[in-house]
Amino acid sequence: MSSVFRYRKLDSGVKLEDVVDGEGPVAREGDLVQFNYVCRRANGYFVHSTVNQFSGESKPVTLRLDVQEMIRGLKDVIIGMKAGGKRRALIPPEVGYIEESLQPVPEEFGPRRSLLSHAKEPLVFEVQLLKVL
Repeated sequence: MSSVFRYRKLDSGVKLEDVVDGEGPVAREGDLVQFNYVCRRANGYFVHSTVNQFSGESKPVTLRLDVQEMIRGLKDVIIGMKAGGKRRALIPPEVGYIEESLQPVPEEFGPRRSLLSHAKEPLVFEVQLLKVL
């Protein structure tokens, strides 16, 4: 069993790594997708996750892959992924939360405030694509 880490830098400045390839349909621009994510600061400090690290329960996010709804960096990461796939990415602030209306943002006040207070620094996202809807 070998895991091959493949790093790429996208035009948007996003650095990403394929962790698991996935088997399902490929996500494309404009698709509605369902995914889980963990968001950390570049120093590893935890910001937010859709998966509860204690119970393992998840509240996946469903979003359209377009820049009106989603931060551009994350959209760039998910496009080209296959359902079941996992990627880790460093998203620079200029393609991150440049507007407070952009998703994904936690519903709870504390995590949301934490995320938006770090909006001007690079964020690390681990994304697992569950479904292309």
